Amino acid sequence: MILGLARRWSVASYTLALLIVMPLIALILQSLMPDEAVFGHLIDTVLPTYISNSLLLMFWVVIGALLLAIPAAWLVAKCRFPGRNIFQWALLLPLAMPAYVVAYVYTDLLDYAGPVQRSLRGLLGWQTPHDYYFPEVRSLGGAAIMLALVLFPYIYLLARTAFMEQSASLGHAARVMGCSPWKSFWRLSLPMARPALAVGATLVAMETAADFATVSYFAVPTLTTAVYDTWFEYGSLTAAAKLSTIMLFVIFAMIGFERFARRKQQLFQKQSSPGELDRYSLSGVKAFAATGYCFGLLTLAFLLPFAILLQYAWGYFAESWNAKFFEYSFNSLWISLLVSVICVCIGIVLMFVRRVSPRRADMLPSRLASTGYALPGTVLAIGILVPFTQLDFAINDVAEYFGFEGPGLILTGSVFILVCAFCIRFAAIAIGSIENSYKRISPSLDMASVTLGLTPKALLARVHVPLLRKGIFAGLLLVFIECMKELPAALLLRPIGFENLATYVFQFVSDEQLEHGALAAIVIVLVGLVPLIYLNRSLEQEK
Repeated sequence: MILGLARRWSVASYTLALLIVMPLIALILQSLMPDEAVFGHLIDTVLPTYISNSLLLMFWVVIGALLLAIPAAWLVAKCRFPGRNIFQWALLLPLAMPAYVVAYVYTDLLDYAGPVQRSLRGLLGWQTPHDYYFPEVRSLGGAAIMLALVLFPYIYLLARTAFMEQSASLGHAARVMGCSPWKSFWRLSLPMARPALAVGATLVAMETAADFATVSYFAVPTLTTAVYDTWFEYGSLTAAAKLSTIMLFVIFAMIGFERFARRKQQLFQKQSSPGELDRYSLSGVKAFAATGYCFGLLTLAFLLPFAILLQYAWGYFAESWNAKFFEYSFNSLWISLLVSVICVCIGIVLMFVRRVSPRRADMLPSRLASTGYALPGTVLAIGILVPFTQLDFAINDVAEYFGFEGPGLILTGSVFILVCAFCIRFAAIAIGSIENSYKRISPSLDMASVTLGLTPKALLARVHVPLLRKGIFAGLLLVFIECMKELPAALLLRPIGFENLATYVFQFVSDEQLEHGALAAIVIVLVGLVPLIYLNRSLEQEK
């Protein structure tokens, strides 16, 4: 904080922050409006089911993700076994796979007409469903398993890092005290990794609460689907806002828990001293079991669904390689690129003001702007519809007042609202990436630049931006990929006749025809692999 910035910098940063938090404010205000008819009906009939299903789904997904991720993270961090070097990054690949695609693939495999049950009936002579029991895939439990398979890498990544950063001297002490690897894991490694596990579990719970496509495909009513149905079926923006506010309460409660866990994690890191890793060498049956577990997990969560997608795409390539595929791919690409550039520009301005301004109040805009990512896509869509609809009405009223014909829904009926929603939701990613890069720039460099007579604008353009290029690139990349995958906001806000790859694929999933959209799904998965490879390389370089 070395420069006396002009007030226009503060005005610009507060304006950007207010535009980003505008949907949240509008959502809360709209939820306070009276709407006893629709919301009262929901309270009397299905709202308790929505809430209980949402909480149960989050609980089971978190439990499933913990059970899948912790053994894999400990094996990769603490043991030597065949394939370990591959599994340590390959187990991140499921993050690139949309959960609703995994849900479709496993439903196709495991339902009554699928190859698994057909094989069992042929092998064991069963004739009807009454002759045997097979778990129902399209259920809350099935949705929880699908989401756990896709979301467990969040916990795996944090747990692996926590296990690897634990002090080697503690491991040596455990061995001297006669602890076996199992006792060392259960009594030492796992308790010390609890803060990281709590953060990972919170992220998984938040992603589960925001999921729309998987629960919609499995017909499991949750708060996310309730918001969507209330808006499209009842046409009640106020009731949808009330439901969204309930979701916000759950989300912010989880964020508070995550911040509490992160604070404890920082305290723990000060009390330990990482040392040279001393891994257990596994051999024989133990090595085979470790490799088998990691390979089985990777196969179920990524390799099998991706292989089936490739099979679908190969079989239906002629039907999929058409003008619509290119049109929707182009729509996804240009929107993602535009949003990425806008988000990075927002991040640069907000973080520059926060770094160099001597005013404490100028630290607030960047914090406010980071709240957008906490909003699930459906909640954000309702929040942004409220002010934009009022703006559309106001523009038409003004035009008619002066004797002109109203232009119609120029905001809510165009791609403009979609771009705004994506910018609000993903600006936090660019801000975080640039903030991390700023931490590596010494403040003395700013002081030297000011001493040489650089103005704030010149300091930003000639010194900061060149040094921030890696963070800017990472922010561009991550925002681009998130935009390519974002589905709930796109479903609610897309103008009539406009599709992108995510909505295109989900349309085929809903119609039980993923075969025709497999090529587009593969594009989404392959594009999603890029940030995972980049993330893994960044983590490897930091070691």
